[in-house]
Amino acid sequence: MKVGITGGIGSGKSYVCRVLKEQGIEVFDCDSEAKRLMRNSPELRQQLTALIGPETYTPEGILNKATVAKFLLASPSNAKAIDAIVHPAVFDAFRQSGLDYMESAILFESGANVLVDKVIVVIAPKEIRLQRVMERDGISREQALQWMNRQLPQQEVIRKADFVLINDGEADIDNQINKIIKQCNKPF
Repeated sequence: MKVGITGGIGSGKSYVCRVLKEQGIEVFDCDSEAKRLMRNSPELRQQLTALIGPETYTPEGILNKATVAKFLLASPSNAKAIDAIVHPAVFDAFRQSGLDYMESAILFESGANVLVDKVIVVIAPKEIRLQRVMERDGISREQALQWMNRQLPQQEVIRKADFVLINDGEADIDNQINKIIKQCNKPF
């Protein structure tokens, strides 16, 4: 069975994936894979440079994250154009990985949900998520909101998910994870 782990930025998906790894469950990280492919895939380099412009990569061949982020956040059509290049490559990498668990912040938005049988969503109150993102990334509230607003609303993701993990700093997240893992390892 293939399981997708999703949740808005700052919800605590990375923590959940660390707990799973400690339990011997390796999780495919779509975000890390996308970044790796954008850095190393000659095909993606060519397509991204054609889309965004020559400043997409430095003369040394390093991905210019600020340029890509600026282009991405400038309009929904820009984001869709980048997604159309990057997402299929990430999906192929997941299929080839042989792993059963996938972490994707934009599981439904990207269409990656079709690659999994069950979906776990990690949730937290908006203000907690904002604080986590601002502290983690050293960005302003406005920047954090900009990234947050690029994702589906938390309530919509909850409706689409099979399991919900509450990561508000009060609920026992480890206990919740263990219960869900037991259910995911049962035949459905």
